[in-house]
Amino acid sequence: MKTLRTFLVVSLALAGAALAAARPAPSWTLKDPSGKPVSSETLKGKVVVVDFWATWCGPCRMEIPGYIKLQEKYKDDLVIVGISVDAPPRGASLVKSFVAKNKINYPVVMSTDEVLGAFGGDTPINVIPTTFIIDRDGNIRDRKEGAEHTEEFEQRLLPFLKKQDK
Repeated sequence: MKTLRTFLVVSLALAGAALAAARPAPSWTLKDPSGKPVSSETLKGKVVVVDFWATWCGPCRMEIPGYIKLQEKYKDDLVIVGISVDAPPRGASLVKSFVAKNKINYPVVMSTDEVLGAFGGDTPINVIPTTFIIDRDGNIRDRKEGAEHTEEFEQRLLPFLKKQDK
């Protein structure tokens, strides 16, 4: 019992430290698969989920239907952005086809090395999917590496979706 209590205290302390260690999300402008620019500036005031993924990544593909459902469910407060790491020159055409086939209802853009580096910060992005939750104030509040069931990810997301009284 004492071990469980210690584990819970340490886990809560680490979770609190992670929330306290929020850092500003990088600003970016990236192109969608058709070449149109999409900017992080247009997402201000919403909770943003940034998901680094690829069409060839099985775990990434498994998460997408859940992201589609979450985008629909929380469309007034949430924007999910898929940042594809599919390599040029065929990457954009593969992603464009994938988005249409899977009826993705959120913005999908093509990554750059600069954006990967900016999001990675001190901890490079070496795994996909890697997913970030950005709060309404533009701070990275959560980083997830690997796939997760939609219900579990939604629990991570809920504290940031709740409107705060100011």
